[in-house]
Amino acid sequence: MNTQRKTMIVGNWKEHLNVSQSSLLIHRLHERIKTHRSVEVVLAPTMLALQPLSVQIDRRKFRLAAQNAYHIDEGAFTGEVSFSMLQDLVHYGIIGHSDRRNKFNENLDEVCSKVAAAVRNNIMPILCVGESQTEKLAGETNRVIHDQVVTALANVTAKEVQSMVIAYEPVWALSSGTDFMHHATPKPDEILSAINIIRHNVKELYGVSAASSIRVLYGGSVNASSAYDLLNIKGLDGLLVGGASLNYHEFSGIVDAAFRKQQEEA
Repeated sequence: MNTQRKTMIVGNWKEHLNVSQSSLLIHRLHERIKTHRSVEVVLAPTMLALQPLSVQIDRRKFRLAAQNAYHIDEGAFTGEVSFSMLQDLVHYGIIGHSDRRNKFNENLDEVCSKVAAAVRNNIMPILCVGESQTEKLAGETNRVIHDQVVTALANVTAKEVQSMVIAYEPVWALSSGTDFMHHATPKPDEILSAINIIRHNVKELYGVSAASSIRVLYGGSVNASSAYDLLNIKGLDGLLVGGASLNYHEFSGIVDAAFRKQQEEA
């Protein structure tokens, strides 16, 4: 981790928990997670829960993220929620998650449009990139990351990129839900390689300052027992947590691991 870049732990709740269940989880997390100035904790509940949770959360401890939004600010798009509608509720928006790319067929152009929409509405993108098992076996990891990063950042400025977050989430390492304890995890050198690829691509596009300012996270079956070792990987600024973020013991343990690591580096 880099002491200039604030450590970030993001909990992506995916399609889990109704509003009352979400409120209860927030309450339990509030009881267990201390206020850590050196660790930014971001929660991404369902769209339905964002508004009530925005009133409930302690903003000294937590920030909110949208899991998704539509790239056009307003219009005849029945059923959609735009980034412009979310700008008073969230700091961040998760964009390009493999669930969206693979299950909802979001292509590179759509991801690019969503990144631009988030930025113009003062919502910071958490851009997700990563390769599938097939692409990994074919030796295409570098190409996939390059294509996903370069296309996604095409319509933003170097200054805007500096505040962004990019999460490396290899599709083959993602758990299918709450079974976050039993799944493949990349080796540390594989994650390090991906981090370096991401920063290299940003550097080629927007220069050294942008590449050194963006925060790079890892996501893929992260749990409390693996968090500390993952955070030891050079250049990694935090974690994107899926299934384990629904378990308040696990998620608070992950935040504690991040704080412990920060204390050691202070």
